[in-house]
Amino acid sequence: MTDSQASTTTSAASGTRVGTNPVAAVPAGVRTAADVVTPEVIARLTRGVVGSGRTANHTPFTGAKLADLPESTPEDVAAAYERARAAQPAWAAAPVRVRAAVLLRFHDLVLQRQSEVLDLIQLETGKARLHAHEEVQAVAVSARHYGRRAAAYLKPRRHTGVVPALTKVTELRQPRGVVGQIAPWNYPLELSVGDALPALVSGNAVVMKPDTETALTALWARDLLIEAGLPAEVFQVVLGDGPVVGPEVVRHADYVSFTGSTRTGREVAQGAAARLVGVSLELGGKNAMLVLEDADVEKAAAGAVRACFSSAGQLCISIERLYVHESVADAFVERFAARTKAMRLGSSLAYGADMGSLVGERQLETVTRHVAEAVEKGATLVAGGVARPDIGPLFYEPTILDGVQAPMAVCTQETFGPVVSVYRFSDENEAVALANATPYGLNSSVWTKDARRGHRIAARLRTGTVNINEGYAPAYGSVRSPMGGMKDSGLGRRHGSEGILKYTESQTVAQQRLMPLAPAFGMDDEKYAAFMSRSLKAMKALRLR
Repeated sequence: MTDSQASTTTSAASGTRVGTNPVAAVPAGVRTAADVVTPEVIARLTRGVVGSGRTANHTPFTGAKLADLPESTPEDVAAAYERARAAQPAWAAAPVRVRAAVLLRFHDLVLQRQSEVLDLIQLETGKARLHAHEEVQAVAVSARHYGRRAAAYLKPRRHTGVVPALTKVTELRQPRGVVGQIAPWNYPLELSVGDALPALVSGNAVVMKPDTETALTALWARDLLIEAGLPAEVFQVVLGDGPVVGPEVVRHADYVSFTGSTRTGREVAQGAAARLVGVSLELGGKNAMLVLEDADVEKAAAGAVRACFSSAGQLCISIERLYVHESVADAFVERFAARTKAMRLGSSLAYGADMGSLVGERQLETVTRHVAEAVEKGATLVAGGVARPDIGPLFYEPTILDGVQAPMAVCTQETFGPVVSVYRFSDENEAVALANATPYGLNSSVWTKDARRGHRIAARLRTGTVNINEGYAPAYGSVRSPMGGMKDSGLGRRHGSEGILKYTESQTVAQQRLMPLAPAFGMDDEKYAAFMSRSLKAMKALRLR
């Protein structure tokens, strides 16, 4: 029997095991769902949403319904695209500085009214408030970046023509038209409006399908953008079941942005390819953290808590595999387990909880199944492994597993919950090979006191982002640099120049002056060919590119 199993108790009232993680205290006067999601709020946020049916969303904290929402049919999606397409040319014709100013005003509004959206994010996802604030930070950073840098990214660029002085070449960036965006439930602010901002500032319209269960957060962001000056018709939202509405979003789009599972991402890519439109995909991950023998074990243990259990592990870039050098493994696991067992779980709309709830029954089932199978096949529970219905229907304790081996599902499959497995390694090459031994390639983490060594190992890891001495936040938050996945973790990048230029088509405009690229001034074909040959040799000698 493990320490975690020995310290659990049985609730006489419910007959369920109650774990050891403490419950965060609820401050007096904390708001409830009824205080936040009022009929007036629902009416304001759903104004303009195209949907002839009705659906609803619910809060993971209790399972209760939050709001009745419009539900879109395929015909509604087509109507949303029609409205967006009609509005897009005038928006694209506005100067970039005018479009960028909307993002900068939106930045200020998000920070001024963050308490509103923090409540919505918590109610819709079950997150702890600090984890919800990560989304506020990410969106503010992205709005500021593209608000300041869009003009530089999109400005016309001069290039050397085929014959310098005779050929003048300009590269223009034209918006694609209407971008179809399918956003997930786990980060409903950052992965909805965060991806829409660069599409909008580059002159596109957007038709977004957020997950219905987290739609209020995305609708709040749209409402705030309109308040900041965005024409309402340029940003359309459709709601409904993924298998019904998702393909329709892809079918009408001039470009598709998708964040979600690898399986669904393949379907989205096939739909876009059939229409010869571009697509960017951020998909799943089975991310690894490497703790080298020279790492600061205390800092690594604290970092692992953040890396593994933020948003209850429901984060594409969170860590699910911990590779620890055998010489420090026992000390690391001891410290990591102590910190994990001390994490406070809670559901109040206030700061204080260290972790919140899972978002739905499917996530709880996957987490429960992965942990139960691993223990049944010989893995050891170091911490957690217990559902917490005493707090809420979808709470599950942060869980550490040791002794995990293939073919346990938790070894190779994405759990997407508060579960991490610990493995030991003996040398650097083994650690790199183990970290790379996955079809995924989204994020990784390296802990060492030797910065040069950390960078050397980072270059060998096949992931789109690598963080040294942190789990995921530095790379993701550095929005001037690209972020995305390798291998089965996706195509394309968000952030930086790639994150905005993907929403544009490059157009080359070439102006020929003085003489054509053909025989002229009395030259016959042979003399023209000799003239061009001499010119090409001269351009190489002059090191022209």
